[in-house]
Amino acid sequence: MNGLPLLPDAEWLETNGLGGYALSTVSGRNARRYHGLLVAATSPPTGRAVLLGKLEETLVVGEERFDLSVNSYGGRLYPRGDLFLRAFRIDPWPTWELEAGGVRLKRTFFLVHGEETAVVCWELASEPAGPVRLEVRPLLAYRDHHALRVAGTPCDPAVWREGDTVRLHPVPGLPELRLAHDAASVAETFFWYRGLEYDLDRERGFEFTEDLFSPLSFSWDLSARPEAALVATLGDRTAADVPALRAGEEKRRRRVEGAGSDRRLLRLLRAAADQFVVERGEGWTVLAGYPWFTDWGRDAMIALPGLLLATRRYEVARSVLETFAQYVDRGMVPNRFPDEGTEPEYNNVDGTLWFIEAVRAYHEASRDEAFLKQVYPLLVEIVERHLRGTRFGIRADVDALLTSGEPGQQLTWMDAKVDGRVVTPRAGKPVEVQALWHNALRIVALYAADLGDAFTAARLLALADQARESFGALFWDERAGYLADVVAPDGTRDLTLRPNQLFALSLHRPLLTGTRAASVLRIVEERLLTPYGVRTLDPGHPDYHGRFEGGPVERDGAYHQGTAWPWLLGPLVDAHLAVRGNTPESRRTASAWLAPLVEHLFGAGLGQLPEVFDGDPPHRPGGCVAQAWSVGEVLRAVLRTGT
Repeated sequence: MNGLPLLPDAEWLETNGLGGYALSTVSGRNARRYHGLLVAATSPPTGRAVLLGKLEETLVVGEERFDLSVNSYGGRLYPRGDLFLRAFRIDPWPTWELEAGGVRLKRTFFLVHGEETAVVCWELASEPAGPVRLEVRPLLAYRDHHALRVAGTPCDPAVWREGDTVRLHPVPGLPELRLAHDAASVAETFFWYRGLEYDLDRERGFEFTEDLFSPLSFSWDLSARPEAALVATLGDRTAADVPALRAGEEKRRRRVEGAGSDRRLLRLLRAAADQFVVERGEGWTVLAGYPWFTDWGRDAMIALPGLLLATRRYEVARSVLETFAQYVDRGMVPNRFPDEGTEPEYNNVDGTLWFIEAVRAYHEASRDEAFLKQVYPLLVEIVERHLRGTRFGIRADVDALLTSGEPGQQLTWMDAKVDGRVVTPRAGKPVEVQALWHNALRIVALYAADLGDAFTAARLLALADQARESFGALFWDERAGYLADVVAPDGTRDLTLRPNQLFALSLHRPLLTGTRAASVLRIVEERLLTPYGVRTLDPGHPDYHGRFEGGPVERDGAYHQGTAWPWLLGPLVDAHLAVRGNTPESRRTASAWLAPLVEHLFGAGLGQLPEVFDGDPPHRPGGCVAQAWSVGEVLRAVLRTGT
């Protein structure tokens, strides 16, 4: 990302494949509680804790001191290290170029994959005319990444030195931190940094002030040796390991990105995709988003084709499917694994059906017949449990469509809840659930036929045919020219215009074709499409919210009531190519839809795509700074259209 204008407030993200991460801004100012240089997954991939919050850096040139850090106190920035920033890039990792007192300094930062290890390096990029010293003071948070620390809360200031490694264990219940260094000196002086303000937390309606503590500082004489290194780790690394760690990590990243590719966009998207793929036990899973989401079944299955199949990481894709298959209970894939490490939650109606579609996409891409034979009995069990009935009122109705719903439960992907009230309950028969159910019946029927289970194949095909016929009669509204969003248990049709009906056109086995499909696509494109995603509600609806802003209540109320979601561009592109033909002209149209999101890779979340955008111009980004299905579906659509 060379040659781009500096965006001091833009966020960068590093991940380590364990669920741990580092996140901050280009300027170095922490602007949310989740910002930190070592946010470790203490129970991978969950139990995340901000250990090393940030570094306070001072460059001393002769007798003149230049503070390179940036913090917000009382609504103003101090110090102003951003004034010394000259350049920033994230390829292959965050790299800053600073200039102060006639001295140019380069700083690099990266996390080591498969370890809870953060590496910071500094290097003089100009020949000094006199003495140059670098002073660095680590600021520790040592708390859950959802929480905040306040001065006076218990923390042990003790420092243990072992050669060029400093050991710290300030808070019981969290792991010991080791700071390996090649500094000339270490000073043990304890300070509280009080009243740091996190502007992004303030915007989100949360407490936004924190106190960080620092038990020591390091000093390097850059005149004698123009390089410095600090390693924050939960392992046994030393500063001498840095060259090998840097070389190994660069090689790994280039391999993930597809080294040698002349399509830089694909390299960036592949690198973004890799950040969501993490270990869970002996296998792999997909985190839904950074910084606050864990692994959600629905999100993982929707994101998997783009994150892993489009990048040809078939072994990892199979492992993700196997991970979720282990937790299938009563015919349901978990909705999410809580951050607290407790038992999985199953409150969703569509995640399991997305699992079947992900299995189909994996098998089609890999031709892994052994896996198909392994998973087939589970697929049949899933269908049977849905036919008979499972949690939350999920069952096949007499018309072969899938019904669901219980009071107080949000079961579809539109799952926001405000003060115990489900914003979009959608009880009964949601339109996308019927599309997924019909798709699942035909997929499992096909596998049954291929594996010689003729009875199951015939039975499921008959059910799929019945579901298709019932769907057309129940959901299509000739006057509106589109599908009902949900049919309530009493038969009432909700004709609110939402994007969920796209899945009746876009899935592998569509429910809607021909002139009806063309009408749906035209109306969705005209009324819901934005430059950064598809709106979740028609702007003409009285409940439409064009801004995703305010506190938790306001934002949750707008979450699926007009907010635009980038991931919905994937099914929109699929529907467009299915209905209008996979022609060069159609692909050019779809590419134009994707172009603004591609440009956003260089915007507020550098190298990543966010969870949502405002439905109204200028379509500000919101939610998670990095969202798995946003990246996965955009990457998949980019490859489909040849963008």
